[in-house]
Amino acid sequence: MTLLVVLLAAIAAVLSYRLLEEWGGRSWVPALCRATGWGTVVLLLANASCPAGVDRRPATVLLDASLSMQAAGGRWSEAAAAARRAGEVRLVGGAPGDTTASGGHSRLAGPIVAAQSAGRPVIVMTDGEIEDRDEIPGEVLAGTAIRVFERRPVADFALTRVEGTTRLTPSDTVRIDLEVQAFGGAPPRRLAVVLREGDRIWTRGAVDLDPGGRGRAALRTPLAGVSPGAHVLTVALADAHDSEPRDDARLLVVTVVRTPGVVLLASPPTWESRFLLETLRDVAALPVRGYLEMEHGHWRREGDLRPVPMREVSEAVRRADLLVTLGTPGTGGAALLTGHARARWIWDFAGQRSGATGDWYLTVGPATPVSGAFAGLAADSFPPGTAIVDLTPGVRDWIGLSAQAGRRGASRPVLLGHDSAGVRQIVVGIEGLWRWRFQGGASEQAYRSLVAASVSWLLGGADPSAGRAHLRRDVVERGRPATFEWSGGGAPGPVEIEFTGPGTIRRDTLVFDGAGRAEVYLPPGVWRYQFRRGGEGTMVVEEYSTEWLPAPRTLAAREASASGAANRVPVRTWLSLFGLAVVAFTGEWLARRRLGLR
Repeated sequence: MTLLVVLLAAIAAVLSYRLLEEWGGRSWVPALCRATGWGTVVLLLANASCPAGVDRRPATVLLDASLSMQAAGGRWSEAAAAARRAGEVRLVGGAPGDTTASGGHSRLAGPIVAAQSAGRPVIVMTDGEIEDRDEIPGEVLAGTAIRVFERRPVADFALTRVEGTTRLTPSDTVRIDLEVQAFGGAPPRRLAVVLREGDRIWTRGAVDLDPGGRGRAALRTPLAGVSPGAHVLTVALADAHDSEPRDDARLLVVTVVRTPGVVLLASPPTWESRFLLETLRDVAALPVRGYLEMEHGHWRREGDLRPVPMREVSEAVRRADLLVTLGTPGTGGAALLTGHARARWIWDFAGQRSGATGDWYLTVGPATPVSGAFAGLAADSFPPGTAIVDLTPGVRDWIGLSAQAGRRGASRPVLLGHDSAGVRQIVVGIEGLWRWRFQGGASEQAYRSLVAASVSWLLGGADPSAGRAHLRRDVVERGRPATFEWSGGGAPGPVEIEFTGPGTIRRDTLVFDGAGRAEVYLPPGVWRYQFRRGGEGTMVVEEYSTEWLPAPRTLAAREASASGAANRVPVRTWLSLFGLAVVAFTGEWLARRRLGLR
């Protein structure tokens, strides 16, 4: 059909000269040029295609370089040898610069799409344990040959989860919650667990696996005698004796500080202070300490109610990251409230009875740091507050919660947030929120979420002692990057950093993306980092990786089944046709000029 249309266009071009122009013996030259030009234009507009020739280029072989290929039972050597025989090999998923399996993720969607855009045959060599299988378009997968080197099953015990509070004071007790799982037919049994720092044993424990091969346990030990500073702790299975020892140990960085990170002062103590303190301990990743002024000028430590000197309270306030105050301290209280905490959370109503009493129902302000805590929850259906005090928002303040008396009348702000010069502050002017936690259910969930969101925002400001960037996680799995977030003022800029690790010093420059994040890949070990313009810390790259654990096989072996359309070439890709049209119309113009035609 396309050729017929092209032929008709050529005939129409010749007839235009025969019928509309003065035909002469030399009119065949411009007529043929016009026929050639019109036919070429019609061919390009129709975008016809023709069978493509056989692609003689070698296939692009994408070799899965995730760590699972080198796990116990993995077939990396076999897959690498097959890849070299099949075509041009490209490692995908590995750490930058590595020539072996080193990636902490198994992701192939992006590399497969990119490889197919080159128009060459694509072959994938993998163990089939792919995380992003659903992100690969069906037509792309249809044109890709898949070779699966499935890992052989081996008996293995693995520490799949290790969690604990990472900032503690010398008087605290470290608690490590762990989970162990058996794979590959390893028999359920009792496994010994040890918590150590280097060669020093902190404590021992055991975990019993159920018939499904899972077990949980908790390790506890007091920190008495442990010096302040960062301590790299190892939680290890002492007698696993399995086929994959690299998943038998996990690392934690525990920082012992002289004073707690969150300090709560209650004067006098109330139900609000009790429930707030309990919730802070649940949601904050910092040590929390409460001091109660039960008598004028006399402070007691929350928990055991032991009397404490004013000196201890002042020192805790002075070193606190977040200071929470409920009420107004008595004798010497003014000095306490002049501390230099990074953030302040003031419950302005506490201890006052001059506020407007009644049933005050709350509504959530839009697009504030705490509004996400109420997603899907109706705050006006929760128990109402019992009293409020007048709060006057400033020009730069955000209003997180407002209240109405009996759901009627004017709405009055009862939770304000403010950020000035890197010091963040939240002021609460309503009494009775503790009843949300006391009632349970959705209101308890909202109370916990509100406290968590408030703490997250309050401590999210810049910390001058940490430098212009901070580490998101101080323990990173092998094969995954350490991620730094920009915390300096203004737009993110390059930051020079020095890493001191196992027998080496590495200097690098953090380059932040649009989200204010920068990534660095490091080999396993304990690393001390220091920014050139101030700020330092400790991070760990552990030998453990989730890639060592068997995962479901999501990608099956298959041959490429490219469609017919993929074996044809559109004529618009031929630049010579565009050139032919230009030459034909130019030739017609020159011939018409020689014939005296316009």
